[in-house]
Amino acid sequence: MIEVVSTDQAPMPVAPYSQAVVAGGFVFVSGQRPVDPRTMEVVEGFEAQARQTLTNLAAVLAAAGASTSDVVKVSVYLADLSVFQRFNEIYGEFFGAPLPARTTVATSLRGILVEIDAIAVAPAP
Repeated sequence: MIEVVSTDQAPMPVAPYSQAVVAGGFVFVSGQRPVDPRTMEVVEGFEAQARQTLTNLAAVLAAAGASTSDVVKVSVYLADLSVFQRFNEIYGEFFGAPLPARTTVATSLRGILVEIDAIAVAPAP
């Protein structure tokens, strides 16, 4: 059984995908972007974009009944790896021990500086 997760506390999808789905005991969160869900505008500056993206991720997890402490895998996409260390500092504000597995790659992101997706353990029914 697959359950679709949706919340207005994170940007609504602008393409054919769900914010997250719960399946097989896991929450699969789609790539979150640095968009303020109230204005649907991209926030300015790398630090603000990183925090907004992580805030959106946390909001989708919460809508699924999970939190960042339930996350087991994160994929981070950065437009510029020169901000890697600063990203790690901001990331540490959202994730604590035990830290999830993580992959970070540099990629072209069409006008944004960071995108993050995650897999979390779903809450017990």
